[in-house]
Formats: sequence, C-alpha cells, structure tokens
Amino acid sequence: MEVIDGQWYMQGVDWDDPSCVHSADELLEVIEKVGFMPLFSNEVNGFSVENMTDSDCWWCGDPEVDPWEWRAVLARTGKVAYGKFFRNKAGFVSRKWFPDFANYRRDGYDFDSRYEDGKAGRREKLIMDLFWPKEGEIWDATEKVALYSNEVKEKAGFGKGGEKGFEGTCAKLQMSSYMTVQDFRPRLNKKGEEYGWAVAVYTLPEYLWGYKHVTKCYKESPEDSYKKIISQIKKHYKADEKTIMKVV
Repeated sequence: MEVIDGQWYMQGVDWDDPSCVHSADELLEVIEKVGFMPLFSNEVNGFSVENMTDSDCWWCGDPEVDPWEWRAVLARTGKVAYGKFFRNKAGFVSRKWFPDFANYRRDGYDFDSRYEDGKAGRREKLIMDLFWPKEGEIWDATEKVALYSNEVKEKAGFGKGGEKGFEGTCAKLQMSSYMTVQDFRPRLNKKGEEYGWAVAVYTLPEYLWGYKHVTKCYKESPEDSYKKIISQIKKHYKADEKTIMKVV
C-alpha cells in the first residue's frame, strides 16, 4: 500500500493480467514455490500478495476472491505458517522453509533457553508458558494447544490492571518464529456460541508440524540459514541482499 495525497492505495494487477493470482489455492502454490511471502508491498518489487492480486478484490468479504480472507483459508490448512513475520507485518512462510526461517530468527534457541539467557522478556514468557511444554514433558506427549487471542491476553495477565503491550509482545513472538496464527474465528460466549468479528487463534509452529521438523536446521548456523533464505528469494525476485534484508 502507498499514500498519495493523504489517501491509501493498494498496489496490484488487473484481474485479467496473466500474473494475477485469483484464489487461495493459486496463492498457496506461489508460497510453496518461493517459500516466503509478505502480505503487503515492500522494498522488494513484486514480493507480496498485494503485488500479485487485483486491488478491487481486497476486503470484499468473499473468500473465493478476497486476499484478506485467504489469510484464514491458508492458515487453517496447516501447509503454511501465517503471522507477523516481516518487520512486524503479516505474511506467510512455507512448511519446507520454516526450519531455516526458525533457525535464523531464533538464533538456534528454543524459547526456554532463550529466556534463560536473557534474550526474551518476561512478558513473552507469560504468553509462551500457555503453550510451551512444562519441564519434563516432551512435544510428542503434549496435546496440541491453540488459543483465541483474547484467551491468551486474559490467561497471560494482560489487559486492564495487568500487563501492558499485548499486541507488541505477540508480534515479537511471531517475528522470532515462536508463535503463529492457526486460524481466524469468531469468539465464543459462555454458551459456546460464536459472536463478533473473527479473531486470531494462536499456536506454535511445533504444534503444526512437530518439534523435529521445526528445529531440524538447529544443527546449522543461523548465518547459513540466512544465506539460504536470501538466495531463495533472489531466485524469484530481482533485488540485492541489502534490499531483501530490509524485508526478512
């Protein structure tokens, strides 16, 4: 998106353009091919969902053609991770490339080790404690945990009279690859009935794909994973390393 004379304008292509992506399935193919895909335009020309879709379709509410709705459609497939992965802005990472992405962003740390070494804050730990297995437990033995964003906020002690900066803390955890969005769903009232706007349902990538898959690149250096990511994006977009680095 860009601002012209105080108005926001979406970048994109016409529906009839051969390069236009018309459905969530088509977008999934692109994400799996490239490995990474920001939702909105950025310094790398063409490297976003916005750049490859018809701007007239955004926020129309029809999941068949609305790229905004595709966030939920693709997130719930479990084939890609969705979250604030690109400079605190939303986007996708494929299952294949997530291990390198996690190794680079985590610097080879599981969250508990990261916290113990002072590389993660107390607020992040309050949220991760809702998801991360307790000491002595293993990933294969835990139930998959997925929580509505409002549940995470309440259970982690944020909100009125509690901790501050909930959205920013969640963004930090997504940027460091520890948390992802599994779905968007309306909240549930005490009777179990849906109401209101759809909200994010958070989980960990380890619950999507297993601990072994997510951490399989830990044996490599984060620098090696970084170089692989840059090289992969260069295969598909004309940009130098410095420009790509601004995005990833």
